[in-house]
Amino acid sequence: MESNEPRVVAAEDFASQRAARRGKPDISNLEMCIEDARKAALDGDAGPEAPTDYNDLRRRLDACKDKLPPLYQDVAFKPFKAALDSLGQGGFTKLLLQDPSKEGAAGLMLDIAQAILQNGEGYNERATDAFQEVIADTYDGYLSAEDRQGVKPPDNEVVAPLVKWGNPEWGPYTWPVEATASFGVRVAIVNMPPANARRGLLAWSALEHETAGHDILGADDGLQPELKGAVYAALVKRNIGHGLPAYWASRIDETASDIMGILNIGPAAGIGLIGYFRALNAAYGGHPGLRNDGPADDPHPADIVRGYLAASTASLLKFDGAGEWAKVIEAETEKDRTTIRLEGTVITPEEAKLSAQIVADTVVNARMCTLENHALGEIQNWYNHDETIARKLRTVLTTANQVPTRYVCGYYAAHVVAAAVTAALAKGGDVDLIFERMQTILKVMHNSNPSWGPLYVSHPGNITARLAYVPRLAREALEE
Repeated sequence: MESNEPRVVAAEDFASQRAARRGKPDISNLEMCIEDARKAALDGDAGPEAPTDYNDLRRRLDACKDKLPPLYQDVAFKPFKAALDSLGQGGFTKLLLQDPSKEGAAGLMLDIAQAILQNGEGYNERATDAFQEVIADTYDGYLSAEDRQGVKPPDNEVVAPLVKWGNPEWGPYTWPVEATASFGVRVAIVNMPPANARRGLLAWSALEHETAGHDILGADDGLQPELKGAVYAALVKRNIGHGLPAYWASRIDETASDIMGILNIGPAAGIGLIGYFRALNAAYGGHPGLRNDGPADDPHPADIVRGYLAASTASLLKFDGAGEWAKVIEAETEKDRTTIRLEGTVITPEEAKLSAQIVADTVVNARMCTLENHALGEIQNWYNHDETIARKLRTVLTTANQVPTRYVCGYYAAHVVAAAVTAALAKGGDVDLIFERMQTILKVMHNSNPSWGPLYVSHPGNITARLAYVPRLAREALEE
């Protein structure tokens, strides 16, 4: 999570900070975090009832209009309301009848409605606003002018998604802009199971995957195909066989999403993903391990190679502890390795690790024509000063003192989630307390987010001053 904001750090603190950054990661509380996520996955709370009454829905939407900021009125409320008016009651009812399982057009329509209603009516307000802040931060990190210095603005304006709670059987998921455009809506919708408003901290680390991929990759015309081609070519160049070049390239959306999530919140996204997958597999399959089989019809890489991918990506982060975190993530992945079978072909562990390493290096470091000859790892990364911020926040998250209501410039939602996950993973981590305090801090941050104020601000990171002079200690802190 890169920031160009100056932060003053006392010179005498530098040595202790370096030592803390190089310390071996503590994940001795991982099993408790997995159990927390497993219980959340088994929670059947479905959230608010689907708004299937046409007239009542229109009335409730009208009451929500002024509760949304100008930005989201334009990209979500107004076009969706117009689409409903065009459908009429007859068209609305027909869509519901055509999609009784609500997995297609009707499900999309109701999810858009829920995203507007839940935000406008204040459903689970603290958790919803915290959720919204994490999503907004991910988008801002890749698309704002602050982080894209030296890179042209995105070709396509991408506004951070609206969030909602529901459909626990689906887990976290996204309706991308290509889908919501069917109703004229110019923003994605991201869902989490309602139980994750109360527990399941590791699911919050997985949000980076849900939001860092499709729409962000689509913001720059041609970026996703260029990444796909670069990954395929890099694997072929290294003589990686057994269909792995095509396997990884055909899953570039999901693969890049994993990598971009780790670039945004650091190694917490990598170890969090492993723990979260174990929790889901325990809840739904009875075995709390990473799956080693990757069927041809699954657009995601197999769990086991995603673990290797996370380890390889962590090793490329630009902070002192990156290597130690990479070792920890790989070691956890190795615990679940059996026979790796991708699209029916058995892959050796060495092939799996090497291919993941090549893919990670390509996505992070390859310079893309679509990014003005810059790499994704230059736009977003996890630096020493990000780790320092997360370390300080861990203290706030793990104490019983009152949570501060104001934070200095340069603290972002990514830092808060990273701090919460790593604090909960450490020995003696009180997962419930940390989860509650994380949401409280994120809620405070959301209250100050200019995108949710009276101005029309698509990326809060664009509202940043360019300083002509940075004091020496602040500059040294940035370089740390």
